Amino acid sequence: MTLTTLEAISLDELLEKAELQTRVDRKYVLPLDEALALPGRLAGLARILEIDGQRTFRYRSVYFDTPELTSFRLAATRRRRRFKVRTRTYVDSALCWLEVKTEGHRGGTVKDRLPYAVVDHETVAPGRWFVDGILGFPHALAPTLVTDYRRATLHVFADDSRLTIDTDLGWQDASGNRLHRPDLAIVETKTRSAASGVDRMLWADGRRPVRISKYATGLAALRPDLPAVPWRRTLRRFF
Repeated sequence: MTLTTLEAISLDELLEKAELQTRVDRKYVLPLDEALALPGRLAGLARILEIDGQRTFRYRSVYFDTPELTSFRLAATRRRRRFKVRTRTYVDSALCWLEVKTEGHRGGTVKDRLPYAVVDHETVAPGRWFVDGILGFPHALAPTLVTDYRRATLHVFADDSRLTIDTDLGWQDASGNRLHRPDLAIVETKTRSAASGVDRMLWADGRRPVRISKYATGLAALRPDLPAVPWRRTLRRFF
């Protein structure tokens, strides 16, 4: 990944300029080499997150769902009031958050998060009050899927948007089934509403947003018995 051509941005400055906890996400699945070329194309237009000299970071997310897979099935049937509950661990810095993602107005995503102890990343027990307060009523939640990947984060200052590039993609379900796709990258643009300059760049290349969720699409790929209508084309094409 051509990252040295970009100026750096600190985490504090990135959060100040483009925290975007309420946002519209557009996701693309690209061949690895095409995704790795994106930072070079954005020289002079974007800055890259750098922490302690590093510009890519290992992420691990543990997703929680009910025994009936309520979170997954709400997404699979495209119902309203969809939600996701996960812990996200920034492996390199040993920081962890408990996060709840819900559907906002006009199809946007709202993410609420709570600082969390790394040792608790496989349970929601210490944060039950936080999860229940956002979802409105208690859910019986257990670890359902673990995702691992490496991320680069860019701030595109021309339109104050964010871009993430996730590589070395891996999934493991509660039964120990695994999926690893080192040949692909998931690229995500994050804006307040309108399409970003990166979106338009990708559209000019013939790339279009796809329906993909690291949780739901990954679980459907590992569990062919589950309903997967929203991601059927993505699964058939990439997985």
